[in-house]
Amino acid sequence: MPPPKDFKVLIVGAGVGGLMLATLLERAGIDYAIFERASAIKPFGSAMSLGANVFYLFKQLGLLEDLQARAKPYDLPRIYSENSDEFWVRDFSGVKDMAGYPPYVISRPQLYDLLLQGIPPHKLHLQKRVLSIEEKNNGHNSVSITCADQSVYEGSIIVGADGAYSSIRQAMYKILLHKGLLPKADQNSDHLPFTSVCFVGQTRTMNPEKDGKQFRGLSEELSRVDIIEANSQPYTWATFTTRQNTICWMLVQHLDKDDRNSNSSDSDKSKDRKHNLEWRSEAVKMMCEQFKDFLLPNYPGLTLGDLFKITDMDLVSKVMLEEKLFETWYSDRTVLLGDACHKLHPNGGLGAVSAIHDAVALANVLYDLTDIEPNSITQAFRRYREERYPLSKTSYNTSYYMGRILGKSLINAFLRLLLKNMPVFIWQIVLKRMYGYRPQVNFLPYVKDLGSIPPAPQLTLKKVTSDDTQRAE
Repeated sequence: MPPPKDFKVLIVGAGVGGLMLATLLERAGIDYAIFERASAIKPFGSAMSLGANVFYLFKQLGLLEDLQARAKPYDLPRIYSENSDEFWVRDFSGVKDMAGYPPYVISRPQLYDLLLQGIPPHKLHLQKRVLSIEEKNNGHNSVSITCADQSVYEGSIIVGADGAYSSIRQAMYKILLHKGLLPKADQNSDHLPFTSVCFVGQTRTMNPEKDGKQFRGLSEELSRVDIIEANSQPYTWATFTTRQNTICWMLVQHLDKDDRNSNSSDSDKSKDRKHNLEWRSEAVKMMCEQFKDFLLPNYPGLTLGDLFKITDMDLVSKVMLEEKLFETWYSDRTVLLGDACHKLHPNGGLGAVSAIHDAVALANVLYDLTDIEPNSITQAFRRYREERYPLSKTSYNTSYYMGRILGKSLINAFLRLLLKNMPVFIWQIVLKRMYGYRPQVNFLPYVKDLGSIPPAPQLTLKKVTSDDTQRAE
């Protein structure tokens, strides 16, 4: 049985993690509401990688076929030098046997659209910038959030799924610091370290018959994933073909120490957000002009400028690639999820996956609540962190080193050399870490795992009975 009917979850943030948690709570019969500071859920972003580490969950939800219809599998991402020499191929071809499904490329807007379909519109509140939180611990509606428009909402718990510069984390940490309970490692959470800045976008839909000769790979069953490392400039760029006959692109600017120091002096939460939201218009034109001549090895004779011409520039976004794993994930009736508690470098392809995994573990412990007294809430949050923190640390480390593959320092070059000559068995270990954890939820029928390697232990998943296994088969 789920928690009492008057139990309500206030989810702050409508990113991948917040939307997935809402989707799961909807299926679990747990009341919730989502609060998003933006005025609309716009299709910003580029591509992301999903696979067996989330596919069993989507199969439980009955969404796997729809997800696969929106995505393209891939097997051999290629890394090129700026002069178009191919110097390394990441081999993902064995993942299907290992974990049951191959990895897929899906554009972020497509995933958002899929998740939004299962959320009743009246439960999603837009233009709700949360200013403060309050915990009263005197009944079922023991927490409240106050928004910039002076509206107040009450619930049983608050979930901070509002990104790297989470206002919920800041409010929670302020309370803990006042009580002397915030670890030193988390006391400077306004300033997140970053080594690079990323520009991302997606072309308009193309016609494979008309544009396929120029942009080869559009009609192929497998996604073309190409990464280009500049020889003499501090830039890396990548392209991904999608099921919608678009090309998602990403351009990363690697910052040297002076650039990082100058940026860090004004990288507080409000300035970063303002900068990221207001950098558009003339700044976008400058970006296009500066990078238009960067070559695309997989598309002879074409450059990034050719992709810019068929990209809606209003949907191009700039992202600071922060990296941080926080120690403190919860307090009383407030808990964090996704980038709010672990911001991963995107080169590992694990950011969105980790947020989805958080949502699974949190939904499981909330469904298992027999009452909503403070001690029970704290115990549930503790179980959630006990499962997710070690795995998040592994994902953080994997993403950290994957992020160091690209860059201009001698360390970056050395890591690329190591990876190019990496023994197959070591690469297999990396893949097992990426796809070994394949979580499912307690409140939907168990789905049989198809991988040749058993899934990693999931503390919040109840023991699967023989009846469950037979139903899955």
